[in-house]
Amino acid sequence: MKKLHRRTFLKASAASLGAMALPTIVPATVLGENAPSNRIVMASIGTNGQGQGNMRNLLQQQDCHIVGVCDVDSNHRKTALNIVNKHYNNTDCAQYLDFRDVMARDDIDAVCISTPDHWHGLITLAAARAGKDIYCEKPLVNTIAEGKAVLKAVKRYGRVLQTGSHERSRGNARYACELVRNGRIGKLHTMIVNLPCTQDHHLAIINDRAEHPVMPVPPQLDYDRWLGPAPKAPYTPKRSHFSWRFIMDYGGGEMTDRGAHVIDIGQLGNNSDHTTPVEYQATGELPKSKLFNTYFNFKFECLYDNGVKMIGTSDEPRGIKFVGDEGWVFVHIHGGHLEASSPALLKETFGPDETHLGRTLNHHRNFLDCVKTREDTMAPVYVGHHSAVICHLLNISMQLDGAKLKWDPKTETVLNNPTAQRMLGRSMRSPWQI
Repeated sequence: MKKLHRRTFLKASAASLGAMALPTIVPATVLGENAPSNRIVMASIGTNGQGQGNMRNLLQQQDCHIVGVCDVDSNHRKTALNIVNKHYNNTDCAQYLDFRDVMARDDIDAVCISTPDHWHGLITLAAARAGKDIYCEKPLVNTIAEGKAVLKAVKRYGRVLQTGSHERSRGNARYACELVRNGRIGKLHTMIVNLPCTQDHHLAIINDRAEHPVMPVPPQLDYDRWLGPAPKAPYTPKRSHFSWRFIMDYGGGEMTDRGAHVIDIGQLGNNSDHTTPVEYQATGELPKSKLFNTYFNFKFECLYDNGVKMIGTSDEPRGIKFVGDEGWVFVHIHGGHLEASSPALLKETFGPDETHLGRTLNHHRNFLDCVKTREDTMAPVYVGHHSAVICHLLNISMQLDGAKLKWDPKTETVLNNPTAQRMLGRSMRSPWQI
């Protein structure tokens, strides 16, 4: 028997009911939790590493049905296909090389985007224009110009978006931010962001002295599609899969990798999800590599218009410390373990009139719930955009030898440095454009 998808079901029901109003989601009490109207049909775009992790998490949600996988590497694509078909005990899942073929399917409600960062903006824009809801890995975009375009498109087309900043969905992180926002550490004045660069993969990049010769493209990889909007560049293995994030054409290094997580928690605790700091200054160290060109061992300082400072270090452990005039609380990334200036601080409760930030079972569950309710997710488009803005401006400051940048969050322009202003966007290789 042919499966009935949610969109097909809703269209057919609307036709049969004529002018009668039909809710987007039919209550579970009418047709059951697994009714076509309640099942969210999805496709996964980018299926290696974090992409496979996102896909496995979504497969565990009974009201999510993955019907397509898309990747420019056929090995990754086949692995994902096998995982999905094994989960459903069938061979129904389709595989795609080109994400545009996914967008053309009108039975797909939402997509999960887990590609390298330089593809995030373009695929998110295509999804919004195609009427799909979007789960997109952090950083939401690879440039500030892309972020502005995504913000506009998601609003224009009425899409639900979840940025993959899953650390902010942890109960402990939200509790720490509630402590801060409800004044339990007094008046917040400083946020200290620790971004150590001491893991094996960091050290491998920092100490890289290899020649990285041009090599034949592996038969399973469509390398031109992998490059996409990025400048044309010869293939060498370390340019792609995983280590791409340490090449500025494709990612922003550790600043937009773990930095996007830690800074994002700062945004939540400072109640600044709807804005960004007004001043930025950063320094870092470049590897002596002939291939990798993103920064490590950061020192930075940002200033918000409420007077709060965000200070960045390369100290251990990875996480963020909120410092007030009456105490402090530290959130570890990853895991969400908390430390505080007083053990009693971590036993605080909040009254009904205080700030409550809500909870979810997990970041993927929150996305699916919001697809149904059409409410904001825990990391909606403006959250993902603003957290990315901070990371990108810090990278720009480092690229400009520690230049102090003055920023207008309302117009999203650099006020004092024309060169930095030009770096908010990048040209894209034809035929790709925002």
